[in-house]
Amino acid sequence: MFIGFILILGTGVAVLLIFLVKSFLVPQKKAGIEKLIANGKFSQAIKQAKMMITRDSRDPEARYLLGKAYLADGKSELALMEFKAVNATAIFSKSIPEAAFRKTIAQLFLKYNQPEEALKEYLLLIKLEPFQAEHYYNAAQLFEQRDNSEQAISYYKKAAETDPKNASAHAALGLLLFRNKQMTDAKQEINIALRLDPKNTKAYFFQGKLLKESHDYANALSAFEKALRDPELKQKAMIERGCCYMEANSLEKAVLEFDRAIKISTDETSNDTLHARYFLAACYEKKRDIDLAIEQWEKIFAKKRSFRDIGEKLSQYQELRSNDHIKEYLTATKDDFFTICRAVTTQGLELSVRDIYETKFGCGLVAVENDAEKWRNVRKMPRLILFYRDPNMIEDSFLRSLQEDMKKQSIIRGVVVTSSGFTRTALEFAESRPLELIGREKLEQILASIKVFDT
Repeated sequence: MFIGFILILGTGVAVLLIFLVKSFLVPQKKAGIEKLIANGKFSQAIKQAKMMITRDSRDPEARYLLGKAYLADGKSELALMEFKAVNATAIFSKSIPEAAFRKTIAQLFLKYNQPEEALKEYLLLIKLEPFQAEHYYNAAQLFEQRDNSEQAISYYKKAAETDPKNASAHAALGLLLFRNKQMTDAKQEINIALRLDPKNTKAYFFQGKLLKESHDYANALSAFEKALRDPELKQKAMIERGCCYMEANSLEKAVLEFDRAIKISTDETSNDTLHARYFLAACYEKKRDIDLAIEQWEKIFAKKRSFRDIGEKLSQYQELRSNDHIKEYLTATKDDFFTICRAVTTQGLELSVRDIYETKFGCGLVAVENDAEKWRNVRKMPRLILFYRDPNMIEDSFLRSLQEDMKKQSIIRGVVVTSSGFTRTALEFAESRPLELIGREKLEQILASIKVFDT
């Protein structure tokens, strides 16, 4: 009996000693890992944290330390995996401060394109630290990305109310209000942002966006020029400057800006770089340098096949390498294009050209029937012929506008010739009206049957 009691007592003492040793050693080991991270000895910290997890895979502090070590060592994807494991337990303490943890994991979610998860973290941070304007601002940005402008405006306003001197919040709010057609409030917010911080590059960037959408390109270019000082905004600002020049039809200057934006890129797969290439291709397309445009589209396609309408663009122009007639139609200079259009009109449509003029999408002609001898005493009825070499499909709105122009010129019949095609609504609109539509297939047949530069 006495011996049994001694044994039980001994076992209890042993368990207590083990517990006391663990209670002393484990915190010491964790403090040691923190020290290794602070001293830049990341590999050792990672190794020791892994050993602790091997002993207890559910130890949130060990996983948190491993995540911190990975993050310090530049292995952010592995850090995110560990932080997710910590987040699943939702056990926070002095060793795992919740606010600091959620700020870090939110940034990692953003880095690895998980905006929904990041938004959850920022909403939790708002509850934890309701007086931190930064949390409202970050949540607003994510709502804006989701096209939830109502929530975005609400959170930007909350950010500005929480910190009235937050220039970035005022600037972002101003741009969003502008997009929602609240012009007076938008300008007021932008002005507040720049008054608070005349060197705030984000405010200048948003001001540039606002001015660009108002078609005030000169002042927009100046604002984007100031935004170039910010390394994070430099590429975006160059792209915006290029878009200003492109919309103002200064294509050479636009090409220079987009080319600069591509050259400073550090990530060929980023959306900004892909957009720079896309807009550069659009400039080449407008200049009729189709081969250069295709080169850019192919580079985009190699990185991201689903980017915008790249697949459609490449498909649309794939015949250029095998169909010389369409290539000549699309890439000809102004004078040569006029020659082609005259030939199509006189030989393909058997009409006489009275007048020819340039349009933003190609050229227009006024033509009459050829058989002058047979109908000598009959008044010739003119036709308005539009040659279209823009890559977009022709909509019914284009045909409605054409009919208005025809009425002004007292012309009853019209012809539209395009290298692309017509939408279903455009075809339906033309059915009951004196409009002849000539699409790509018929245009190819006409071009193949005529002699162009011999006329």
